[in-house]
Amino acid sequence: MEIVPLGDSALIVRVVDDFARNPEASLNAVLAALRSLEAAAIPGVTELAPAYSTVGIFFDVAGIARAAPEQEPFDWLSTKIESALKVRSAGSEKGVKTQLIEIPVCYDREFAPDIGDVARVAGLAEAEVIHRHSSAAYRVNCVGFIAGFPFLSGLPSELATPRRAAPRKDVPAGSVAIGGAQTGIYPRNSPGGWNVIGRTPLRLFDVQREPPTILRAGDRVRFREISREEFGGFPQ
Repeated sequence: MEIVPLGDSALIVRVVDDFARNPEASLNAVLAALRSLEAAAIPGVTELAPAYSTVGIFFDVAGIARAAPEQEPFDWLSTKIESALKVRSAGSEKGVKTQLIEIPVCYDREFAPDIGDVARVAGLAEAEVIHRHSSAAYRVNCVGFIAGFPFLSGLPSELATPRRAAPRKDVPAGSVAIGGAQTGIYPRNSPGGWNVIGRTPLRLFDVQREPPTILRAGDRVRFREISREEFGGFPQ
């Protein structure tokens, strides 16, 4: 484990060295560390943000100073973090609980401007691209880029497609896309360079909801193909 500063009010805890070696085990280790840090409720910590192999810890410098007036905030916080992570049991990574979320997706050409490019790179018919994409089992590695955007592992290797050479200025909310070896979902209209192959009618991020995001790091995801008519029948 490595703890390094990230500016003057955050730090990074590196939980694993090589995510790609064993993505499932690496993500479980990160989530187990996250749960331990949440349970520790360290004074002054304002936010915890899990990623592929790290947990970002954001803190209020004034709050840390009040809790430990005689110590440097980084040193005091590092000690608290190390203590919290030492209490993890050897099997804690295996005990990480996740939920399975089904995401309906319409792969109609109206919503899939890049499906032809993905099919060409994969050497498959478009119908087969849809079948393989919607049949795979995915896991949320992390949520970021914009609020609610899930980075999903589990994409069949033959569907891996390089990002677009020229990103779009406006990708519609709900767009399901492929970027390299990952797939993801744009939660709102935004610029983006991934290959769009479908769209979900679900609203992934809503500030009026608690929690505002549908997906969290560690969740498992299945896509379910729906027709254009079914897409139009979802509440907007």
